[in-house]
Amino acid sequence: MTVDIAPLIAEAQGWLWVALVVFLRVGGVVGLAPAFGEQSVPMRIKLALTLAFTLLVQPAAPVPPPPPGILAAIGLCGAEMLTGLFLGLLVRLFVLALQTAGTIAAQSASIAQLFGGSAGMEPMPAVGHLLVIGGLTLAAVMGLHVQLTAYLTSSYALIAPGTLPLPGAVLAAGLDQVGRTFALAFTLAAPFVAAALIYNLILGVINRAMPTLMVTLVGAPALTFGALALLALSAPLILSVWVNALSSHLAQPFGPP
Repeated sequence: MTVDIAPLIAEAQGWLWVALVVFLRVGGVVGLAPAFGEQSVPMRIKLALTLAFTLLVQPAAPVPPPPPGILAAIGLCGAEMLTGLFLGLLVRLFVLALQTAGTIAAQSASIAQLFGGSAGMEPMPAVGHLLVIGGLTLAAVMGLHVQLTAYLTSSYALIAPGTLPLPGAVLAAGLDQVGRTFALAFTLAAPFVAAALIYNLILGVINRAMPTLMVTLVGAPALTFGALALLALSAPLILSVWVNALSSHLAQPFGPP
C-alpha cells in the first residue's frame, strides 16, 4: 500500500511546490493592485484573493521542479517575491496618478482644504477621493480581475520563474512608468488647470479695472461652483481615460504607451 501511495505523495509535493512559487509572485501583485490591494481591504480578503488568483494562474505557469538544496529553493522563492512586488508596483502607480490628478484639480480650484475619506489610510482632497473611488469601481466593473489574471499569466513569458529582471531593465521600466504616471496625472487634471488659468486672468483684469473691489471674495464662490460643475462634466471622461491607460498597461506591461 505504501508503494501505491508514494506516486501520489510525489505528485502532491510537486503540485504544492508549483502552488507556492506561483503564490509568491501573485501575492506581490495582488497586494499592490488597484482595488484588490487597497489598505482598507482586510488581510483575510487579500489572502483569499491571492489564493483564488493562484488557482487561476497556476495551470499556465511554467514553474521548474524544486531545485536541489534548500538555499537554491529559498533563492528561487525570493526572486519570485521580488518579481511580484516589481510587477505590482508598476500597476500601483496608476492609482498614484489618479490621486495626483485629484490633488492638482483640488489645488487649482482652491478646494484642497476639503478633505474626504480615502480608499487607503491617508486622507486626500475630496476631489481625489471621488476620482479614486470612481476609478477603482469602474476598473472592477470592466473586468479588472480578468485583466489582472492575464497580466500575471503573461508575466512568466517576460520574467521566467526564479530569475530576476536585469537591473538596467528594472531601472528603465521604472523610470518610464513613473514618467507615464505624472504625464497621465497632469493630463487628467488639465481641464481644471486650464479653467483656473482663465479664472485668474479674468480676475486680474477685473482687479486692474476696479482696484477697490474685493474680487477674491466675489470670485471665490464662482470658482468653487465652476470647479464642481467642471468635475461633474469631466469626471466620466477622466475615468474612461484612466481605465483605458490601466487596461493598456495590463495588456502590454512593457510595451509602448
